[in-house]
Amino acid sequence: MGDRLAGKVAVVTGGCSGIGLATVRRFAQEGAKVVIGDVDEAQGPQVAAEVGGTFVKVDVTSKEEVDALFRTAKDTYGSVDIAFNNAGISPPEDDSILDTDLDAWRRVQEVNLTSVYLCCKAALPYMLEQKRGSIINTASFVAVMGAATSQISYSASKGGVLSMSRELGVQFARDGIRVNALCPGPVNTPLLQELFAKDEERAARRLVHVPMGRFGEPEEMANAVLFLASDESSFITASTFLVDGGISGAYVTPL
Repeated sequence: MGDRLAGKVAVVTGGCSGIGLATVRRFAQEGAKVVIGDVDEAQGPQVAAEVGGTFVKVDVTSKEEVDALFRTAKDTYGSVDIAFNNAGISPPEDDSILDTDLDAWRRVQEVNLTSVYLCCKAALPYMLEQKRGSIINTASFVAVMGAATSQISYSASKGGVLSMSRELGVQFARDGIRVNALCPGPVNTPLLQELFAKDEERAARRLVHVPMGRFGEPEEMANAVLFLASDESSFITASTFLVDGGISGAYVTPL
């Protein structure tokens, strides 16, 4: 147990699995009160009980439900100090632009990009009133790179998250609010495992480009989010915070 987030209240979307779950646990270890927003009603209450927090079932594409999530944090714990807007999807229907239909495109945009807009819009009034806050939005290394094996809507959505985070970071910097984009590389999460279990060749093609020779772990991403959430990063805002094993900096990788 540490105290890097002692007295802070954090809202985490997508907090029942992967990077979100690892971050919920890390935040709680460092003293934060955590409100977990997720669609998983089976896992959510268990996670909340584990960390002494609160679970709220939320569809992150619904303005009303997102507003209720952040209102719960304020009403239950008295503030909204940290927002980790992390929920996202990467469905198999999202592929090359030649194969991805409009419905699949729109669904990914709604969950990955519009939800971040809604979460920021809900969190900011509380943070403006407090004159403090840290928002961390999950983008991706694909927001700064192109891929021949495209997931067109996912890539576009993460580029949008990165751009929006940068703009909000600039806009609200003098109000005591920091906004940063976490850009993970490929991470060993259920989402990635499901995607690559169905296509080993696709996994191998990606892994060979990571200089470290492995996928990241959720806990490694959680440590980065903790840094961005804490006062240790007090002069960091509007940043593209890459935690990617070197993939975005590579031209030729080790064999």
